[in-house]
Amino acid sequence: MMNWEKLLSAKRWGSEDKYNADPAEARSEFQRDYDRLIFSSPFRRLQNKTQVFPLPGSVFVHNRLTHSLEVASVGKSLGRIFYNKLCAEDKDIDQKLPLISEIGNIVSAACLAHDLGNPAFGHSGEAAISHYFTDDEGLKYKSEVTQEQWADLIHFEGNANAFRILTHPYAGKGYGSFALTYSTLAAIAKYPCEAIAGHNKANIYTKKYGFFQSEQAGFQKIATELDLHKESDSPLIFRRHPLVYLVEAADDICYNIIDLEDAHRLKILSYQEVETLLLQLCNDPKMPARLQEIDDADAKISLLRAKSISTLIGQCSELFYNEQKTILAGNLNKSLIDSMPEPYRSAMKEIECISVSKIYNYSSVVQIEVAGYKVIGGLLEEFVPAYLNNNNHYTRKLVELIPKQFITSKEDPYSKIQTVLDFVSGMTDLYAVELFRKIKGISFPSIT
Repeated sequence: MMNWEKLLSAKRWGSEDKYNADPAEARSEFQRDYDRLIFSSPFRRLQNKTQVFPLPGSVFVHNRLTHSLEVASVGKSLGRIFYNKLCAEDKDIDQKLPLISEIGNIVSAACLAHDLGNPAFGHSGEAAISHYFTDDEGLKYKSEVTQEQWADLIHFEGNANAFRILTHPYAGKGYGSFALTYSTLAAIAKYPCEAIAGHNKANIYTKKYGFFQSEQAGFQKIATELDLHKESDSPLIFRRHPLVYLVEAADDICYNIIDLEDAHRLKILSYQEVETLLLQLCNDPKMPARLQEIDDADAKISLLRAKSISTLIGQCSELFYNEQKTILAGNLNKSLIDSMPEPYRSAMKEIECISVSKIYNYSSVVQIEVAGYKVIGGLLEEFVPAYLNNNNHYTRKLVELIPKQFITSKEDPYSKIQTVLDFVSGMTDLYAVELFRKIKGISFPSIT
């Protein structure tokens, strides 16, 4: 059984020698995690990274940054409600577990960071990176890396990339980089296993994976410190940190509900379609009458969205509290959203189905995703062989375009490939398109 005393640690990655175990001092550390993320360059770049609708026009819809801020808001509420329930049960909980009051701050910081590793163009960007190694020129590097490293490349994963961004000592950035607390880092590890164990849909811990081979030792260090349960040594699989369930719930709540609101603004879904879906979640018999008092369709959907999110927060926080023992034992093999009672679980499934059929496969969304797929693949086919070989004037010029912070001193192919992936996956949608056009000769750069 995992326990909260071990799971909540203010020890900082890369700054362990400065760790002060005094709970009175530690209480502000998790808020510092949030602040460090908010002011960071990788977080700001989320402003021009696809959420669902790539490169939107004049109609403003959510990007990765606005999505992450909303997820952090919901996550903070989920954590705070859980803490309040613990206080109601045990008035002395703060004396027994001095950091338990920080759960809301830990969850909100982890929510801010959960999408930092997603490349441009969202999931099509991830797929484009994987495709380069499975079905394109990158396949020739298979014999130059280990089986475990190859699994990282052919199943490129934004979750693992986020952990790398937050822990890897990039050149000139200082060891520890963000230096986040161990608990915040563990709370973003939705799939705490290595790539070779990932993609087992039957196990919630291995549906994808949470760390590359290059960061495996680092994750093990954090898991040992927090006493996370280990499910397997080979391949390496851990049970989730309990707060992952709250981070996951906050993400699930936001993208399912907000995608409907964006789809309405883009005229992909009608007002009536969205109202029908969200009324099921409002849990308010007076809602139809309240909607009749509002003329503006966008305002109506805003009300429906707010009420739906409130209902889902209540359901998920209640579940997390009630299932605390099962979660601490590492035995909850489904998300909080999938654990909700009826009619909410079915309502969310219906939203998911509609989103897949009408939103994620909407023609203009698919067209731009395909274009993004070509952009990411095109950048890799230029930069990967250039950095690995770097044996002529052209390749040397290409390598000069890679920022020095990504350049590695290691000579093995896996580390060099990761250098290019660090560079390409960190690009915004617009920067990726512009660089692609320039190096392919489609447009000519100006000197500024």
